[in-house]
Amino acid sequence: MRNPQCSAHNRLCEQKVFGGGMRFVFLGAPGAGKGTQAERLATKLAVPHISTGEILREVAKKKTDLAKKLRAFLQSGSLIPDQLMTSILLERISKKDAAKGYILDGFPRTLRQAQSLDTALAKKGEKLSGVIYLNIPEKVAVERLSGRRVCQACATNFHIKFDPPKKNAICDNCGSKLIQREDDSEKIVRTRMRVYKKQTAGLISFYRKKKILHTIDGGKEKEEVEREIDRAVEKMHLSSIPGRTSI
Repeated sequence: MRNPQCSAHNRLCEQKVFGGGMRFVFLGAPGAGKGTQAERLATKLAVPHISTGEILREVAKKKTDLAKKLRAFLQSGSLIPDQLMTSILLERISKKDAAKGYILDGFPRTLRQAQSLDTALAKKGEKLSGVIYLNIPEKVAVERLSGRRVCQACATNFHIKFDPPKKNAICDNCGSKLIQREDDSEKIVRTRMRVYKKQTAGLISFYRKKKILHTIDGGKEKEEVEREIDRAVEKMHLSSIPGRTSI
């Protein structure tokens, strides 16, 4: 039976490019759309989309020593140490639902985290299938994020240019006021971009040297970005089969 997630342009499902230990990392600056694209690919490959933000929220709710340590850093506003963040991630990918693969979104963020992930995977005889890097100009990121508006009541997202409400600053769904989140202001978006570039420069180089980095223009339309990601994944899948080469 055809997977309903398959589309005319996408051969991932028809070729059964799912399961089988497909493990991907998504990299991209704020506004690059990596969360959306990572979720789409995870659905097609029938593997979990593992978002760092969601993991942290889930772990922090638990009554474990790991959760206690995490809450201490979150409450103080301090950066989570690489060792703690890696421990949390490794615990997540050890779960049964990740046995056939996963999409990592938001991890690794530092070179040390990337090296620790490689070491942990190698101990299990595993490795990453590839790294998808959604490259995006700062100008596009600023336009995407600074134009975002959120309903303060039902949390529905709008965009003043790409998805405007029918009435200015009023939610179409519940009629409540739309607001701009503080971290979506142009000034803060530009700061986030600078921090991201500084933080991940080493990651890009690290994965490029390992020849598993696939750079995609994240500034294109969502559908075109999705098609390019599909093609990259298809090539990686074919090249991983003995006796086959990528197309």
